[in-house]
Amino acid sequence: MSEANLLLKAYYEALYELLEAKKDSLATRIEELLTEEIEKRAFENFDQDKYAAYRDASLAFVDERIETYNPIGYQYTFDRTRALDAFELELQINWYDSRGEFEALVEAARDKAQAGLTDGNLRPLAEELIKQVGAFPDGSIISTYEAQPALNRLPDYIVARVIEEIARSEGAPQ
Repeated sequence: MSEANLLLKAYYEALYELLEAKKDSLATRIEELLTEEIEKRAFENFDQDKYAAYRDASLAFVDERIETYNPIGYQYTFDRTRALDAFELELQINWYDSRGEFEALVEAARDKAQAGLTDGNLRPLAEELIKQVGAFPDGSIISTYEAQPALNRLPDYIVARVIEEIARSEGAPQ
């Protein structure tokens, strides 16, 4: 395995640990951002039941996202054939295109890995990578939603915003 791939695994593991540790903070911030975004966009007919449904969907997306970073299941992402097929399938079903963001993540990992990875600097480099590029694919979700806001994209957007706030400001747990 290349040093860049090793760093990417550490990146995802650090994200997993960070989000698991901050689950309660994520939930609180989701409610705040959801309320703000609904008011900002003036989505029609947004009663308490609809708000609760969107909040619950956002919370479920948090759990789903945390599991995508889970180091136990993440190993399958690096099986070259399956990874490429899964990535292409994901691009076809997602409403956002994350190819550019993924390429930037991989390039940033390559740049950081060139400094030479050791057991002692792998985790700090992964944490630097999180602060530098955020949590993939949040940038793609946020930019696409902001360019074309839509109610059906709202839960993904809220989750991406909340994760980015935590990832870039607090970093990974020590």
